[in-house]
Amino acid sequence: MNHFYFVRHGETIWNVENKICGATDIELTKKGHEQAVETGEKILKEGIKADLILTSPLVRASETARHISEITGIPVKVEERLLEQNFGRYESTPRDGKEFHEAKKDMASRFGTGESMLHLAQRIYNLLDDIKAGDKVCILVAHNGIARIVESYFREMDNEEFSSFGIKNCEVRRYDF
Repeated sequence: MNHFYFVRHGETIWNVENKICGATDIELTKKGHEQAVETGEKILKEGIKADLILTSPLVRASETARHISEITGIPVKVEERLLEQNFGRYESTPRDGKEFHEAKKDMASRFGTGESMLHLAQRIYNLLDDIKAGDKVCILVAHNGIARIVESYFREMDNEEFSSFGIKNCEVRRYDF
């Protein structure tokens, strides 16, 4: 297909507390559920058409996808490749920590016990290649780390831009191949 949409999950308590969620399975807050419902309504209002919602298996994304699906009628499928990056020793640490910001620039680092940016890019780039070759318009519901990799698929970014990139909870972005 020639395009797809990306939605970051709704707010979690760790977002409020400025902590890195990563692969830790954190629930949506009440506001996060409300954001997901509003996103579904926005998709309807803006006339966004899609055949399928692909979601990360983590509850914050899958619940966001469920709300969007209930409002739009678009079916949901769990896509394991959308699992957020495992940030190893940085999970639950401050999102805006200087050490973490610098560590994200080291593409081969696994953060001790996590997953490298290179491994993450491989699985996300492969997913995007599959979507491009497919015949369905998809909405991907995932995480900020995944958003960073998706953005890098479409535009050149230096290490600082890559490390600093992020999108808001329940932000909807369209990407054209």
